Amino acid sequence: MERTSNLQNRVLENGVSGWINGLIGVVIFSGSLPATRVAVAEFDPVFLTVARATIAALLAVGLLLLFREKRPARQQLLPLAIVALGVVLGFPLLTALALQYVTSAHSIVFVGLLPLATAVFGVVRGGERPRPVFWFFSILGSLLVVGFALAQGLSASPQGDILMLLAILACGLGYAEGAKLSRTLGGWQVICWALVLALPVMAALTWWRMPASFSTISTPAWFSLGYVSLFSMLIGFVFWYRGLAQGGIAAVGQLQLLQPFFGLALAATLLHEHVSIGMLGVTVAVIACVAGAKKFAR
Repeated sequence: MERTSNLQNRVLENGVSGWINGLIGVVIFSGSLPATRVAVAEFDPVFLTVARATIAALLAVGLLLLFREKRPARQQLLPLAIVALGVVLGFPLLTALALQYVTSAHSIVFVGLLPLATAVFGVVRGGERPRPVFWFFSILGSLLVVGFALAQGLSASPQGDILMLLAILACGLGYAEGAKLSRTLGGWQVICWALVLALPVMAALTWWRMPASFSTISTPAWFSLGYVSLFSMLIGFVFWYRGLAQGGIAAVGQLQLLQPFFGLALAATLLHEHVSIGMLGVTVAVIACVAGAKKFAR
């Protein structure tokens, strides 16, 4: 009886920790698209993608050496490659390309679909089986986010929309694969090894795509490159993958429903992009959907 009680307490503690870590990750990721929007105005999108990955990978090498982490097992290399393709290359590159056609506020619309994509890949790749009511709250929350953003009358671009949709699919797969791998390899180790795996290609492309001169690059663009390299590409994933592994991919993934609102607030504050005051009411409704999804996730 006591053993069962202790087990239940540990599960509860892991669940709470998972949601806390997940929320920290979401807050960090919320600045990614606005920062990318600033950076891509002055950096080539491909250079921005490979440069941020290279910078983060060099930091990852330092962390792995500092803590003397063991190399991943052979069977872990393919999942790490999927993580690298999804979140190190796929999502950053596709969003950087998309942000040449659409505003960061418009791109954030698609982030509302990311929790649903993560949940689907969590079922396919992570073996999770949420209750049917979970899908109701997940889809409702996604529709609320997308409907709210579209109601703002944001300008659309077919090229930008297709690129953002592909980015969401790549990111959802990378999130689910990384969370599954985190259960055995560790949260921060997953993103670090994925970055290291991609480093040779990313470093070579960085050298190849490097502009002839950086003299025209402004301070905000440099700060944006630093943010997406350090926070979006590394630190955010430390919290995010740990949260997904602790609290469940499908469940904690629903916290991403809040990311568009954090991102839209940043877009309005830093980039002076128009965001309706109706954000508050929709945010409350989305939080209710997150709570409902959490309750029926297992």
